[in-house]
Formats: sequence, C-alpha cells, structure tokens
Amino acid sequence: MQGKTVLITGATNGIGRATAEALILQSAEVWLVGRNPEKTAEVQAQLGAAGFLLADLSLRGEAERVARDFAERVGKLDVLINNAGAIYDRRQESREGIELTWALNHLAYFIVTRELLPLLRESRGRVVNVSSAAHVGGKIRWNDPEFKTGYSAWAAYGQSKLANILFTRELAYRERDHGVTANALHPGMVASGFGRNNEGLGKLLKLVQPLSLSDEQGAQTSIYLASSPDVEGLSGLYFSNKRVTEPAAQALDDAAARRLWKLSESYL
Repeated sequence: MQGKTVLITGATNGIGRATAEALILQSAEVWLVGRNPEKTAEVQAQLGAAGFLLADLSLRGEAERVARDFAERVGKLDVLINNAGAIYDRRQESREGIELTWALNHLAYFIVTRELLPLLRESRGRVVNVSSAAHVGGKIRWNDPEFKTGYSAWAAYGQSKLANILFTRELAYRERDHGVTANALHPGMVASGFGRNNEGLGKLLKLVQPLSLSDEQGAQTSIYLASSPDVEGLSGLYFSNKRVTEPAAQALDDAAARRLWKLSESYL
C-alpha cells in the first residue's frame, strides 16, 4: 500500500481502528474520520495515521462537508472504506429529523462516496462497504424506510445492511467505465464496542462475546478488499472471510438497487 491514500469512517473503534492499523503497517497514508475530537486525535497519534477529520456522519451536511474537506486538504484518494455504523434499540432521529440507523448506516455511505467519486475516478480507486450477514433478514421499506411506524432495531439494522449491498452493486454498475470498483463485506460477529450503546442489545451482545471474533479478525476482509491485488478489477460483489459469497436474493435485485439510488438522492 506504499503511496496509497485511504480514508476510513468509524475509524476510532473496533474493526475500523483495526483496519486502519493494518493498512498503516502496510505503509498506506491513512486518514481517519471520527466524531469525538479527543478520541480521534488520540487514535491518530497511537496509530501514526496521516491525519483525521471530524464529523457526525448521521447528519447529511456533515457527511458532505467531511468529504469536501478531505478532497480540499488531501486531494488524492485510492481507497474509501465506509465502516461507520450502529444499531439502536429504540427509534431515534438525527438533528435533521432522519431515523439514525438509516442516516448513519446507509445515507452516510451514499453521501460520502458520492462526494469523493471525482478523486476515486482519478486513481481508479476502490470503495469498500462494510455490510453484514444481517442483510439476510432485511427488507427495504420503500414507503417508510425510517420506520416511523413499527420500529424494530433488528429490522432497521437489517434494512440498512441490505441497502449497503444494493448501493454497492448499483455503484459498481454506474462506475464500470470509470475504473472505480466497489465491494461489500460481512466482517463476522465481532467482539467490539458495537451495539453497547443499547441497554438491552448490549446485554445480548455481551452474552455472545465469547463466541465472537476479535477486532483484528473481523477487520481481515476489509483489509483484504482495500489492499489485495487478488481483487483488482472485481466489483459489485459481496465477501465474507475474504471470499466471494452469494448474498441473499433480495440483495441481488438490480431494480431495487436502482430504486434505492433514487430514494437516496431524494434526501440530498
């Protein structure tokens, strides 16, 4: 990764941080996106990252701004890793009035990537989208993607992870003539801080922690997709354990992928 520039969202915890650390060890110039100023600065210093940017990615304006700031400050991008995400046991809205799971787990991916496409086209770069096997139970609620009625944490999360794959496939199709590749992945069940912001879900995740992967293990597929020559030119695919894996049938619906793109644009 010598000479390659990488931007990672959600890079101060869990697999995001582990991915950053591994790519820095491969000599990449890694930039971190975090929300907490003190923590993000601390992680940058600990890892020796090239720099960091601050943003609350659940806010559309912040997602746009951080991408533009990066483009102005750095001006080069070879790999974008959309990693930031969360699950919420009760329905919450961002300051912009958008349900948080949808805002952070899907719209942030869409907005940051869209803003950085000019740089990625220049480098014929890679987009790596962290999804989840939770997409298997996901369904896009076209008339109510923000769960204004009938909210369920797992349903909202599953929808967002399905959206990650559909977005990846449509992005790969749209960028096929520009040299930009896009792939999604399942990191595995990771024993990180994910989900610990929820009382009920946090207890459940703590119970399964002994069966879970470490952050370093969970980061392996992200690292592979960001750096391996084996995936050069591959695009629109879903990976698990560093292997191409068939996602659920609803994640292969190209009409749904196009429809999701249009729905996402309606938030801009």
